[in-house]
Amino acid sequence: MAAGVPGQLVWEIVKNNNCFLVKQFGRGNAKVQFSKEPNNLYNLNSYKFSGLASNKTIAIKPAKEEMTVVVSLNKKKKQNKPKHALQRTTMKKDLVKMSKALKSQVADNYYRPDLTRPALARLSAVYRSLQVSKSGVKKRNRQAQK
Repeated sequence: MAAGVPGQLVWEIVKNNNCFLVKQFGRGNAKVQFSKEPNNLYNLNSYKFSGLASNKTIAIKPAKEEMTVVVSLNKKKKQNKPKHALQRTTMKKDLVKMSKALKSQVADNYYRPDLTRPALARLSAVYRSLQVSKSGVKKRNRQAQK
């Protein structure tokens, strides 16, 4: 998001028409709209989860290494420098320790306490997708890749 522009104004501009919006065929009256934008935890097209309109966003993605998860948070002071705007943390622990660390980053530091449960759900889903099942088939990650 551009510095100095209110998030609500950005959301009103991009909520119905942006390149990340997933439009399904049919009459177009679906109650749930999806979005592939980065930093969107539930991939829902809503202001609460939007990575475009919010100053404080959370992204949880698998890393290139095995059983490693990258958590990205926005830095408020670097909004006008997109390259340095994300603070990335790599987690290599088990799920219980990673969820405790994520909860301390999100809720305990008053970053976005309303996104604690969605962040934990995304962390659980990403961690589950990294585990190889007994048949050896790896689940596909449906989060938009950069």
